[in-house]
Amino acid sequence: MPAVIVTGPRQAGKTTLCRATWPQLPYVNLERPDNAEFARTDPRGFLANHSAGAVLDEIQRVPELTSWLQGLIDDDPTPGRWILTGSEQLTLTERTSQSLAGRAAFAHLLPLDLGEWQASGAAEPSTGWAKPLLRGGYPAPLNRPVPLDTWLASYVQAYLERDVRSQLSVGDLGRFQDFLSLVAGRSSQTTNFSRLGGDVGVTHPTAKSWISVLEATFVGFRLRPWHRNLGKRLTKSPKFYLWDSGLLCHLLRIRTPDQLMPHPLRGPIFETWVVAELLKMLHHRGERPDAWFYRDSKGLEVDLLVRRPDHWLAIEVKSGATLAADSAKNLRAFMALTGGVLEGMPVRPVVVYGGDELRVGSELHCVPWARLPSLIDPALPR
Repeated sequence: MPAVIVTGPRQAGKTTLCRATWPQLPYVNLERPDNAEFARTDPRGFLANHSAGAVLDEIQRVPELTSWLQGLIDDDPTPGRWILTGSEQLTLTERTSQSLAGRAAFAHLLPLDLGEWQASGAAEPSTGWAKPLLRGGYPAPLNRPVPLDTWLASYVQAYLERDVRSQLSVGDLGRFQDFLSLVAGRSSQTTNFSRLGGDVGVTHPTAKSWISVLEATFVGFRLRPWHRNLGKRLTKSPKFYLWDSGLLCHLLRIRTPDQLMPHPLRGPIFETWVVAELLKMLHHRGERPDAWFYRDSKGLEVDLLVRRPDHWLAIEVKSGATLAADSAKNLRAFMALTGGVLEGMPVRPVVVYGGDELRVGSELHCVPWARLPSLIDPALPR
């Protein structure tokens, strides 16, 4: 494609990745007021300075620039000439769907996933899942002599002051921070906007718009329920998850494994981590995840359904290091209900748990948390 648009949350490594991947292109940071003002007031002159292309960082600061890029790309459609990065996908999606449709490819860069940590040698499987979950995936704290909690506190503050203020009229930032904490406490649960708004003292539409901003700025995402009728998938209540487990624990004031392991929300926190890690891995492979959860009127629930090219993954998440006798109860009921087939493809039932022993059975696989990447990458051992 003539243009590549790399989106993702702040501090996920978009700038570092793009500058390393396209070192031949000049780099322009549109966060700098002078660069943004030049691009906004004289787009022709600004782009004339980069006739061979450029890496334009944080393009959402001057979204109208994409309209001017359209003509340049049509005149010279050389692949990889324009690299745009952005940390707010709503504005970019709206602009590029109008001006760069068919000319730009989107790629999402989220915080480091477990497979990347393991490939880097930084993961320590023998220490259990609490430490990697608390650490999260933001790479910046690894390279700076700042405690993780201090860095995350600054990250939340900067996010509140900049990204949210730029999109919403948030008069009471303290109330919004309370909202963030409530959302963190309900991660992996179905979203009830009326109840959420009532608990923080805002209206249903306000709560809904704030959730949308969390999605647009890559803080969290919605997972919709699966149903044979596509319309019902879109109308039933979704679940909401935070992308980064370190940020999730920070908002819940969980700082150490000793606080996490007995915490009453340990199960939902572990589920959030597993679901987010799997979806991050798919994004980082250049795939758009086809993922849902399942819940029926009788209370049968499967935490995650993922459609792969030739099969489905049906995943139940358990935080315990020991598998109980009924750990796969819901999966077995789901398999009996569907006959082990969804939309013409076989279903592979998997329990992902907090232990360290891989159990491969003829009807069910039990996969330890450290081998989570093997569910997505066929090159890894299963």
